[in-house]
Amino acid sequence: MKTAYVFLANGFEDVEAVTPVDYLRRAGVKVSVVSLEGSEVESSHNLTIRCDCTLDDVLNAPLPDLVVLPGGMTGTKNLAASEDLRKFMKKMMDERRFIGAICAAPAVVLGSWGLLDGRTWTGYPGVGSTLTPRPGKERVVVDGHLVTSRAAGCAEEFSLVLIKLLCGPESMRKVADAILAREEEA
Repeated sequence: MKTAYVFLANGFEDVEAVTPVDYLRRAGVKVSVVSLEGSEVESSHNLTIRCDCTLDDVLNAPLPDLVVLPGGMTGTKNLAASEDLRKFMKKMMDERRFIGAICAAPAVVLGSWGLLDGRTWTGYPGVGSTLTPRPGKERVVVDGHLVTSRAAGCAEEFSLVLIKLLCGPESMRKVADAILAREEEA
């Protein structure tokens, strides 16, 4: 069974976190929602999520097949401030595991750690405009094992691309059909 972690910090963007969790689970992926600390995390719109575990719980566990980093400016700044998460994500990159980052997360988290260097990526307009290379304007960009996306309005498409890469096009199609995804997103 494929595994995924969705890392949350206070101030995360609701749709960008919950959509990948839901869609990946529909595809049969064992998804763990991981907080930086504590069992509950509050979103940028006051939604409280009870997490499955904390970063400390997973630091010495086998790496998952995928990590998802949702946006939300406050949440991404909180993620970026974690040295343990930086080391974990560096390991994910080094081992070429899938990484999905959406909205502010590509620039604020991965970019601040130098993990976008030499990569093609996208993110929320204006965030990361000082990084080189600059973000693209595509809704979802796949560069090897790195998947980036622009914003909450792209969360469905982003999640379906993650499923396609992790589980294959047939699994992605089944989830897309079950949720009545728009054809251009599937």
